Amino acid sequence: MSPLAFIWFLLIGVLISGYFILDGFDLGAGVLYPLLAKDETERAVIRRAIGPVWDGNEVWVLTAGGALFAAFGPAYATSFSGFYLAIMLVLFGLILRAVALEFRAHDAAWSSLYDILFTVGSFLPALLYGVAIGNVVGGVNLNSHGDFAGSFFDLLNPFALCCGLLGLSHMLVQGAGWIALKAPASSDLATRARDLRSKLAVAEIVIFALTSVVLFVAVVPSGVEIRALAVIFALVFLAAMIANLKAPSDLLAQIFASLGCVGLVGVAASTLFPNLIRATDPAYSITISGAANSDLTLAIMLGIACIGVPLVLVYHVIAYRIFRGRLEREDLTY
Repeated sequence: MSPLAFIWFLLIGVLISGYFILDGFDLGAGVLYPLLAKDETERAVIRRAIGPVWDGNEVWVLTAGGALFAAFGPAYATSFSGFYLAIMLVLFGLILRAVALEFRAHDAAWSSLYDILFTVGSFLPALLYGVAIGNVVGGVNLNSHGDFAGSFFDLLNPFALCCGLLGLSHMLVQGAGWIALKAPASSDLATRARDLRSKLAVAEIVIFALTSVVLFVAVVPSGVEIRALAVIFALVFLAAMIANLKAPSDLLAQIFASLGCVGLVGVAASTLFPNLIRATDPAYSITISGAANSDLTLAIMLGIACIGVPLVLVYHVIAYRIFRGRLEREDLTY
């Protein structure tokens, strides 16, 4: 395996982790929107909590997709063609959410419809991202040409659905934590969000345990030992979620939830390695070395990434610094 190919495998994992950390909380907040908000003021708090940052957060998923195309063309072709319907559902969800957020403040007569679209548009990506990762790790039906030979319903297998629920549950923990962090500290909304965050964290640990059992008993081929790195990342995740339950502040709880994102992505990546997409027939799996573009291409793209990624990070630091702190009534204009 080329060192550059391995570096790009790690870089894509970093980009996915960044997206999980940043867009995870606003997707989770969108799903929890009708459950936590009891009146128009509380709904405005949730919308305003994610309003200034949600579109910037989505840059990371575009960057990850672009990195996959630049570094591992065959894996990009297989995933984006084989998961076409699922990807379209994710895109429709993101479009619905964007329309709902941007139009609601300017069209009060349709506010109830926009609220529904905001919730549905947040739920679809939050669930389907995990389902996609579950299929990539668990194995999909590929032919000898690397083409997906199954149907959309083949993607809805038990392990993939477990991964979908796991990803959804973690985004809900992130969303509840973000609402608790941004709402006025002594408000009923913040209190309900903290209480729900703790309950969701416990539920997620249970889902994680169930998913892990399914992974290592029914998914990983017999004779393949549990990877030490996957176990380490699993422990990182569990430690982060337990710390989340006992965090003395909303900020620390959100930091621990972000660390949990890194743990989950690390478990998936280390279990998948050295593959990019595992096939049900191991002979047809798409590997890092088999899918990597030329070293020249990888080197040029790495140079571009070394310039572009820090710029994106600078943008996020500035944006989050400008909109830091809890929301006050005069801020509820989004």
